[in-house]
Amino acid sequence: MPLLKWRTFPMSNNSTEIEIRYLRYLIAASEYGSFRKAAAALGVQESSVSRRIRDIEDQVGASLFLRHPGGINLTIAGQRFLHRVRHALDHIRDAAAEVAAIGRAEDGYVKVGLFSSLSSGFLSDLFREYDAKYGSVHIDFVDGEAHDHINSIRKFQLDIAFVIGLGDWPECDTTYLWSEQVLVALPEGHPLSTEDALTWRDLSSEKILIRDTAAGMRIQDYVIRKIREVECEPRVEAQRVGRYKLLNLVASGRGITLVIESENLVKVPGVIYRSLRGEVLQFYAAWSPKNDNPAFRTLLSLARSMARSSAPQTSSPVQDLDGVLAEPSRKRDLSR
Repeated sequence: MPLLKWRTFPMSNNSTEIEIRYLRYLIAASEYGSFRKAAAALGVQESSVSRRIRDIEDQVGASLFLRHPGGINLTIAGQRFLHRVRHALDHIRDAAAEVAAIGRAEDGYVKVGLFSSLSSGFLSDLFREYDAKYGSVHIDFVDGEAHDHINSIRKFQLDIAFVIGLGDWPECDTTYLWSEQVLVALPEGHPLSTEDALTWRDLSSEKILIRDTAAGMRIQDYVIRKIREVECEPRVEAQRVGRYKLLNLVASGRGITLVIESENLVKVPGVIYRSLRGEVLQFYAAWSPKNDNPAFRTLLSLARSMARSSAPQTSSPVQDLDGVLAEPSRKRDLSR
């Protein structure tokens, strides 16, 4: 049995304590049936084993061994005491191993806030890789809006959130991870479906459907501004439905909507996708710098590593929608 770091067991109301290492002497003596053989196995003097076991007997108030010329045997009291000792040491050893595994992120629990789909793209690759490396870590996914995720992070109800754009988020650290093309979801047979890529002017006469949520309202403001930049008046309609129900409305011909690149693998009958030229969304991770959850830290480290390895080699500028789905934007820090 490996030497445990805890030093003592309290034994009674008289504050009697037994050092755990001396319980190892007791176990070895019972296994070898001899103080001499137990001492040799432990690499200590026979007198030390005999003395420490006598001390334990004095402390518990009962003889644990019958001593005879041929060796030693456990008494009934000794058998019961040893059974309990083995149980206690097994629990301590298991607890130490469990905590050590959590510290190495081999085990544990991570709560992750999401906005986008896990069906494809960066997040799909990230969690596939994480599961391969840390399969014993349980991941709890929570879908929601960026501001809800940030509030949960501040309360330590979430470990990390993957969000679109940056906001003014005190008490949170952020890092850029990846970008995705904005796509236009159209009903099959729509006149714009013949184009490979669309512009805001192409959308100016279309009814654009959004979700009636905080993020949806920010998209509405953005769409209105972009279409007015091409000197047209936008038509935006809010619907109180979920993300994929909105696509069903598109399929029925009630309008068009905007989605992100990783969501275009969600095949909704009657819906096709075309890219919106020049429009790119940037995704960030947000977390509390006070969060010391090892399983979360390994996830963040892996996300950063994958982001670095997948970063484009060119530095050509792209237009992004920072702040469209986030709270009021701040200057982003890509150096973290």
